[in-house]
Amino acid sequence: MTDQAVLLLRNQLRDLTRNPIEGFSAGLVDDSNVLQWQVTIMGPPDTLYEGGFFTATMTFPKDYPNKPPDVKFKSEIWHPNVYPDGRVCISILHDAGDDPMGYECASERWSPVQTVETIMLSIISMLSSPNDESPANIDAAKMFREDYAGFKKRVARCVRKSQEECF
Repeated sequence: MTDQAVLLLRNQLRDLTRNPIEGFSAGLVDDSNVLQWQVTIMGPPDTLYEGGFFTATMTFPKDYPNKPPDVKFKSEIWHPNVYPDGRVCISILHDAGDDPMGYECASERWSPVQTVETIMLSIISMLSSPNDESPANIDAAKMFREDYAGFKKRVARCVRKSQEECF
């Protein structure tokens, strides 16, 4: 683990503690490991996820900020851009550079200027506006497009479950 990664992450944690951002909270899973964070995302207002409290882990690589962290929901969540195992699939969490598949511009992918705050705001935005054109969860994307009422019911179950787990 580089001193740069530790310093950057400690500074980001300090800043988030002093100036919390609406919509999520973040902290270390274990005080001895600055590379492992737990975050709680509040379901954004006026979305299907409103009222939910979704927990996730952020695991930072040793060469952060040159590589993006992995973000994985621990709470059950039904979303086209979240793999069935909980891993979040959004452009800024993909390695820097050109997309070998040609779906994303390099400017949409990871950059060392990204912070925990910008990542979390991107995930909140993802919850507000699912991208069913490039899904991580094909079943969720198909249901989003073809059975929106069923999709809403499934998300509502996840929101209720997240509330029960939180309290």
